[in-house]
Amino acid sequence: MKSLLDTDILSEVLKSKDVRVLARARAYLADHGAYSLSTITVMEVVKGLSRKSREDAISRFLSVVDVSDVMKLDKVSAELAGRIYADLERAGRDIGVADVLIAAIAIHHGMTLVTGNASDYVHIQEAGYALRIESWR
Repeated sequence: MKSLLDTDILSEVLKSKDVRVLARARAYLADHGAYSLSTITVMEVVKGLSRKSREDAISRFLSVVDVSDVMKLDKVSAELAGRIYADLERAGRDIGVADVLIAAIAIHHGMTLVTGNASDYVHIQEAGYALRIESWR
């Protein structure tokens, strides 16, 4: 089954930060041929690198994006994200717009979300949404 990499996990993979994460990433790449990430993750990474004026790193990152399966925020995912966000707000569980958008994309496409940030995403599950979460750590 395909998985959507959350921004934190993709960053760890690109930085070769954690050997367990790298091993899982290599196995995933061998099985699926490409990483799957969202347009939201592209925005978050470029924003972070732009803040540091790291144009060289942005170019390297975009070369990874070019060979990845990039999942877009479409109408269905956007509507789902709006519903999730409203439910979380009513429950007093604001986790941020970017995470809600990424989760909605994963749910809409039937993908497992690979994240190191499960503590925020579990609130989406608690709100009754069928978000599958996995950790590569």
